[in-house]
This record gives sequence, C-alpha cells and structure tokens, in this order.
Amino acid sequence: MHDRTSDLSSRERREFIRTGIGVAGGLALPGFISQAVAADQPPIGTWPAGASSDSVFIGISVPRTGTYAVQGEDELKGYQLAIEHINAGHPLIKQISPKTTKGVLGKQLKYGVSDSAAKPNDAVQAQQRFITENKAIMITGGTSSAVAVALNKLAEREKVLFVCGISGSNDTTGKDCVRYGVRQNFYGETAANAIGPALLKAYGKNKKAAFMTPDYTYGHTVTKSVNDYLSKNGGWTMVTNQVSPLGAPDFSSYITNIANSGAEFLINVNWGHDAVLSTQQAKQFGLLPKMKLVIPYQIPFLAREVGPEVTEGVYAATDFWWTLEDKYPLAKLFVEEFEKKFNYKPEWGAENAYMEFALWAEAVEHAGTFYPPDVIKSYESPRKLNSFVGEVSWRPEDHQLVRPVVIVKGKAPKDMKSKEDYWEVVEVVPGAGLMQKPDAFGCKLGAYT
Repeated sequence: MHDRTSDLSSRERREFIRTGIGVAGGLALPGFISQAVAADQPPIGTWPAGASSDSVFIGISVPRTGTYAVQGEDELKGYQLAIEHINAGHPLIKQISPKTTKGVLGKQLKYGVSDSAAKPNDAVQAQQRFITENKAIMITGGTSSAVAVALNKLAEREKVLFVCGISGSNDTTGKDCVRYGVRQNFYGETAANAIGPALLKAYGKNKKAAFMTPDYTYGHTVTKSVNDYLSKNGGWTMVTNQVSPLGAPDFSSYITNIANSGAEFLINVNWGHDAVLSTQQAKQFGLLPKMKLVIPYQIPFLAREVGPEVTEGVYAATDFWWTLEDKYPLAKLFVEEFEKKFNYKPEWGAENAYMEFALWAEAVEHAGTFYPPDVIKSYESPRKLNSFVGEVSWRPEDHQLVRPVVIVKGKAPKDMKSKEDYWEVVEVVPGAGLMQKPDAFGCKLGAYT
C-alpha cells in the first residue's frame, strides 16, 4: 500500500512521526493523515482536509461568456498550462519554483472551472461551492476587478488563499486588500506611472484628453491614476470622462460627447469587448485617427479585433508581450510551450495566469506546507524570484508583486513580421519606482487566523 507520508512536506513528516499515530505502510487513510498534519495547528479554512490526500484542488472562475469572455478563455489557458507543467515537474516551472518536482509538495493539482461572466455574485457562489464541496486549497479568478475584490472578501472570510487573476484596480491590493489575497499583475497606478512619461515624451505637455471609463472599480481607479499623472506632470486636461456600464451595447452617445469636447486624445480605459466595440465605433464616427488613441491598460486581443490600422502608433501599457522572448529566456520557453499547446502566441492574460500559479507553487514549496498562515508568511518573506520579465519580488505590506510594466507601440501593418506581430516593445519599466507607498491606497491586511 502507498505510504502517504511520502506526500507530506518534511515538516509535516516530522510531525507525523513525532505523534506516533501509525505503523509502517498502513496509514494511507486520509483521516489519519489529517490528524497527523493538524497535530501542531488547529484546522483553518479547508486545511488540513484539503491537503489530506495525494492531490489538492484549485477553484478557477473566469468569464467564459459576456463582454470579457475572450480574455477569460485566454487566462484559463494559462492556468491549464501551469497546472500541466506543475504536475509534470516541467523545466520551466522549476526555473520559477526550484523545489517543485511533480506536483506541489508532491501532490498533484486538480481543478474545477466556473463561468463568472464577470459577475461578482456568480464567481463567489461558484468558489463557495469549490471550497465547501471540493475543499479547494486555493482559489483564483478575476478578469473583472469587481470579481477580484469580491473573491478577496470570500478568501478572507473562508481563510482560503485567493491568488488573483487579472485585476487592474488599485483597490485590489489597496483599500480592498486582504491577508489571504495576492496579486501578480500590474494595475492602474503602475500603468499610469509607466505610460505617462512615454506620452509626455512623444506628445508634449498641455494636451486635452477625453477618457472612456467602465463604471466599476477598475475603470475609476485606472482613469484617476492616468489623469493624475498627466495633469500633475504634463499639464494635460481631462475635458470629458464618458462613463459607461459594463457590457454597453452601443457607445455612440459617449462618442458624440467626446467629438464635441475639443479633445486631442482619446484615452480608452474600457476592457474586453467593450474596448473593441468603443474603439471600432470611435473609428466609424471619425474620431480616429483625428484624435490620437491611448490604451493605458492594454486589452489582450484588441489589435487583432480592431485591426492593426487602428492600433498603429498607439501607446499602451501591458504586463507582457510575446516578443519579450528576445530579451528573457524564460519568456521564450513560455511562448514556445504555449504556442505548441494552443496554436497562438500567448497574450498577457495567459502569461499572468501561468505566473500566478508558478509563484504560488514556489510560495507553498518555500513554506513546506499548505497550512494557510505559513503560505502567506512565505509570500511575505523577502526574496528575489524568477519570472518571464526578469527578477521580481512580493511586497509584504500589501501582497502586490513588484514587477516591471511593459510599454508597447502599435506597429504599422507593413512593419508586421507575422500575423501576430502587432506591438513593438518600447520599454520595460522597472516596477519598484512605479508603485505608490504601501499604505497610500488604504491597504490594511487582516489577521493570519
């Protein structure tokens, strides 16, 4: 019979032996393991039940329908590839999480997927089921920051780690931060502080800008950060801010208001299909290219869907672009592995999802246990980590990854070397100087237990 002591971390094996619960070879029953693992700590969240067998379960919620569906599917592919690589002990994962062999702490990862439709209630209900019925040891989701904030609160209440998917709101690791949540990707403030200098260098000072903003936490915080930077550092003026509901079917009234505003720049903060539709209609109404388009928080697949003629010369801030493979060896290996499996170059949603899981595996392996407070303290323990964009680290005060932001500029169709060569990387801006002070956005992490 399989001896499950081999599946435990070294710390947990010592505890197993110390308690003297069992006799050799015959202790494969989860009940015995749970008692052994929990001997030195009281149960919390889904621990130790969720880590008592030879596998652990992860709950994934992404939008598979609705205005963010295309981006949600891309993000899901990143999660799936990461799980496959973690379970196999793939060399790419080992570059990020050196202690990973096959699985995390020797346990295979299993997962369930739910369609959040970018609706917080749908995501919370699905993840609650994963926690209750599947004893999820970790949950993930996002794409919509409203979903991410809601899952932050669920994670804190249930004491189950939330590894955030795409979320661009300052609030996610700001006023809505929690001890049980972490975020890898860039966000409104870092996007603004990275793209702001590029815009001022390219276009100068004292310009008039119109903003298009989705009416929720992501939109409002990104717009505020970008406008604050441009107004304070370049004397730019926001002449209008057109705020639209998520999934708006038509942007013509907002575009008419922008056309009459006197703006020289259209700064489109919309995301997903809303970004595609609003950009297409801005072109149809003649705003583009008369006004210069700016994408402060890049939307995966935007260039493909609106066409490179529209994104030519457009500046955007992003998490990752696949041509970074020329600069970073790990990025090259990731792009190759992703394209081999899914037959297209990865967008940054997939990159972000993969990295989030790889860094979670590293944090658990570093802790030597799935016990949630110890995993959280592992995230908060200062150390340099490998990523697809160079060396990164976690900031313990708000659980935000300190990572660079990539500035890209849309290529002209004649300059594209392949059908997916939409963007030129202009600059990779180091992360530390882009971030606000840890308490500037009101982050107050909760208790460990």
